[in-house]
Amino acid sequence: MLWKTLALTGAAALTIAAAPKTPTPKAATKPAAVAAKPAPVKATPAPIPDFDAQNPTSVIALMNLGGVKASLVRKEDDIVQVAVTSVAANFGIIFAGCSAQGRGCKVAQFDYADEKPGPTFPQVNAFNQTSATCRSYEDKTGRAHVLYSMLLFAGDPYDHFREHVAAWTGCIGEFRSFLKDPNGYLASAP
Repeated sequence: MLWKTLALTGAAALTIAAAPKTPTPKAATKPAAVAAKPAPVKATPAPIPDFDAQNPTSVIALMNLGGVKASLVRKEDDIVQVAVTSVAANFGIIFAGCSAQGRGCKVAQFDYADEKPGPTFPQVNAFNQTSATCRSYEDKTGRAHVLYSMLLFAGDPYDHFREHVAAWTGCIGEFRSFLKDPNGYLASAP
């Protein structure tokens, strides 16, 4: 489950940070060598030039390169809605807080809806208690949805957006596991 992965990652980080330091050997007669500076971490270049996560057009171009079909559904006021179709899942992305030109958006919300009848309201609430990032709700027609939201900032690197997309795909996977057997899924959750 996503929460287990996050907990294990956090525990691993704490374990590494708390590891005892090994004593530094003292130089015998030679002067100490100057420690080499670690190489800076290089960001993964975006597959499209000048990628801008705040620009839905840029995100659409990126998604289309990734083997899915993304397209603009509608743009009104400060909202831009994008539809994404793929073999794995169909979902929408709603950009909000956008300029009149549909750029400089402040937030993106990913939304996946399942076509089958949804779980009960108490099960949806229980699912929401198992995840820090994925949120579920049932719409007026009874379809279950899972959401993932991210804040968008000017200058966010491509790697940052890519991490959010990975978290989003994790949300879809967890939600599908939940929908297959809500009671079984919740019984194994904390």
